[in-house]
Amino acid sequence: MNIEQIYTGCLAQGAYFIESEGEAAIIDPLRESAPYLRKAEKEGANIKYIFETHFHADFVSGHVDLANKSGGTIVYGPGATANYNFHEAKDGEIFELGKIKIKVLHTPGHTLESTTYLLIDESGNEHAIFSGDTLFIGDVGRPDLAQKGDLTQDDLAGMLYESLRNKIMTLPDSVIVYPAHGAGSACGKNMSKETFDLLGNQKKTNYALRSDMTKEEFIKEVTDGLLPPPQYFAQNVAMNKSGAVGLDKVLAKGNVPLDVETFEAMANHEGALVLDTRHQEKFIKGHIPNSIFIGIDGSFAPWVGALIPDLQQPIIFLADEGREEEVVTRLSRVGYDNTLGYLKGGMQAWIAENKETQTLESISAAEFESRYNSGEIHVMDVRKPSEFEAEHIEDAENIPLDYISEQMDQIDIDKKYHIHCAGGYRSVIASSILKSRGYHNLVDVAGGYKDIKETSIPTSNFVCPTTLK
Repeated sequence: MNIEQIYTGCLAQGAYFIESEGEAAIIDPLRESAPYLRKAEKEGANIKYIFETHFHADFVSGHVDLANKSGGTIVYGPGATANYNFHEAKDGEIFELGKIKIKVLHTPGHTLESTTYLLIDESGNEHAIFSGDTLFIGDVGRPDLAQKGDLTQDDLAGMLYESLRNKIMTLPDSVIVYPAHGAGSACGKNMSKETFDLLGNQKKTNYALRSDMTKEEFIKEVTDGLLPPPQYFAQNVAMNKSGAVGLDKVLAKGNVPLDVETFEAMANHEGALVLDTRHQEKFIKGHIPNSIFIGIDGSFAPWVGALIPDLQQPIIFLADEGREEEVVTRLSRVGYDNTLGYLKGGMQAWIAENKETQTLESISAAEFESRYNSGEIHVMDVRKPSEFEAEHIEDAENIPLDYISEQMDQIDIDKKYHIHCAGGYRSVIASSILKSRGYHNLVDVAGGYKDIKETSIPTSNFVCPTTLK
């Protein structure tokens, strides 16, 4: 028996490869099929099953393309409906894979079809669970994504409580928990940086698995402090139910070099969004007017999903040489399939054609301290509300990057804003968005709050009482 977790850090997502006696199963695959096909070939195995724990909201699965290329059967839990062929499993149904078995545990709560897959090893022992978004390490899945009709998040949270108590917590403490996500995912509130654990340890340390917790207490704690889900979540669910085209087609369309003239025409006359994926320091020193910065080396795909509302938005982009295919692939993982190409030669080619460029003023925390102490300045903190409440600069305005478009009317175009986040990535994203909307009186504070804390600038903290446990 071979179990391999295939973890993708930028999405905080775990897919799984399981093999026994030349038969393989993939659980929760990402958009690209090639890595799983290569893995199966390397192991001399045929992909028999493609198990989906639920209809994912935070990424587009490649299950349909993988099934077409491998011949494997797609499996969903009870109640799933989709526009392609799949096997709707029954609660308790067992699938044989070589010398091991995989048992279906229907665990609704995160979504109605949410399913945990229990792996039973060659000796008949309950060895591991692949818990999807039902159980994370340190947390459980958010219960607000599948609300419809009269079904509320409290109803779903109640279902999740029953699923955990009746299907998962009854399993042996020695069972390994393999979740679909880790820290950084928007599918939960308090996930650990660890990507797997023993169930017995989770029973001791995971707040949601306390043995003395009532259903009412569980519902309150799980729903308390939930922020609205990113706007792309519902669109990704729809793509996963309809079946997305294969990554091959997306790459053929998007991994295309464009000369300066064509690139400029697409931006100015065809409504294409110019996405700058280079490091923020390169963007600061020189960028194309009206381009949006979201760096490939940060939480790239989730921020694209949170900030670009239309999955069909035409996108052209700048990338460091050799990373163009990576950009198109990572955009496709969250459903942005209308990428039309990249600027061949990058900023050097743009400058060589004497095209207009812009810069962003960026200062160190030490310079920011000097300006702060010399007189009144306007400070914009673009971190999440929870980060701001924990500690922030006195008199700073909190405009979370997640909701900057909705709060644009709160930003005074005549003021000069010094913008910071935690480390310097989100502040440049925010600045680029503001610049594209006509706000040019902006200063980025490099190093963010991490460096600001080392100065003498006065800070305050406020913890909302509703977040206390």
